[in-house]
Amino acid sequence: MTLDASATLEVDPLIDNPATRIIVCCGSGGVGKTTTAAALGVRAAERGRKVVVLTIDPARRLAQSMGIDSLDNTPRRVKGIEGDGELHAMMLDMKRTFDEIVESHADAQRARAILENPFYQSLSAGFAGTQEYMAMEKLGQLRARDEWDLIVVDTPPSRSALDFLDAPGRLGSFLDGTFIKLLMAPAKMGGRAGMKFLNVGMSMMTGTLGKLLGGQLLRDVQTFVAAMDTMFGGFRTRADATYRLLQAPGTAFLVVAAPERDALREAAYFVQRLAAEEMPLAGLVLNRVHGSGAARLSAERALAAAENLDEGRIVDQRSGKTGVRDATGASPESPPADETDHTDRTTEQLTAGLLRLHAERMQVLAREQRTRDRFTALHPEVAVAQVPALPGDVHDLAGLRAIGDRLATGGGDPAGAA
Repeated sequence: MTLDASATLEVDPLIDNPATRIIVCCGSGGVGKTTTAAALGVRAAERGRKVVVLTIDPARRLAQSMGIDSLDNTPRRVKGIEGDGELHAMMLDMKRTFDEIVESHADAQRARAILENPFYQSLSAGFAGTQEYMAMEKLGQLRARDEWDLIVVDTPPSRSALDFLDAPGRLGSFLDGTFIKLLMAPAKMGGRAGMKFLNVGMSMMTGTLGKLLGGQLLRDVQTFVAAMDTMFGGFRTRADATYRLLQAPGTAFLVVAAPERDALREAAYFVQRLAAEEMPLAGLVLNRVHGSGAARLSAERALAAAENLDEGRIVDQRSGKTGVRDATGASPESPPADETDHTDRTTEQLTAGLLRLHAERMQVLAREQRTRDRFTALHPEVAVAQVPALPGDVHDLAGLRAIGDRLATGGGDPAGAA
């Protein structure tokens, strides 16, 4: 594949620009989003910036690739970075982040009452959208500290695309809106009528909260709301501030995808949604692009050559003549005819097999080209960096550097890629 120069995403100018303070890597699951975020962090740090990478991926791959035993809710310095910059990494702890919000916005007695409340424990651990909301909360906290030149965010894998954009407003509306009032109403009404009203409200809740029914839930809700009353408005305020931060000029979104139909369909939705939300899109990272060092040999010619080998229609390398070999035409210096023919036939079979593998690779390349062309035809304004596939998994800093190098030259031909 090749890209027009005008459509190439220039990664190094993006990460070198001191005005770029936040890079958000978004995309569907399984497309190399976490690896891309880590590779950007390594490259930016080794080019002189002080970087923190925030991941929401619980698979521990980021920690392993950076030589860290484990990541938690506190940024940890990554050793082995070359150059004058620094790299820190952290993994979102959803519940711990929620606890930190409570502890920082309530006095000790009220904070303890909230943290020990069963309703709060269910909310902080399992309410729909909490992970996405806390990812944005943590981003806001990191940016407010102004300790890092660049924050790279690996967004949560989300089946409904950009849920993390909706989550702050959704959870904020829940905590300071009509839903809490709905739950508080039966506590004020009391009696059977109140319980009946409660059941109507509870039918709207998630499965985790739905398990907590009856009078005990009423008491837990009352205690929770009473303790959190002064904090509800803060959730909305911070949600709005984080949303504005994502729209700010210092933020850049990178949509990460694989050169596959479903992944690029999701990427197209991301691009459209970001445009609708007025989020600054830097471009598309097309990950794990296949290439070949023998791209001039088409799939059709490779298959035809393999068939010729199978049928014996091949140039006789010993005599220089075309056609089926004469098994009795060996020279006096040659090995016995049956041994020579057996060796030649084995070589031909191996060569035919390699030609068929090459044909399959060229068919994959053609399919990836078509899917990319469909995306660029629909979104010609989106700059693209294509990252040739590595022969193995990324498991250390050297692998992340290799990905960073490929990102930086993302407009080139991936010939020779795995």
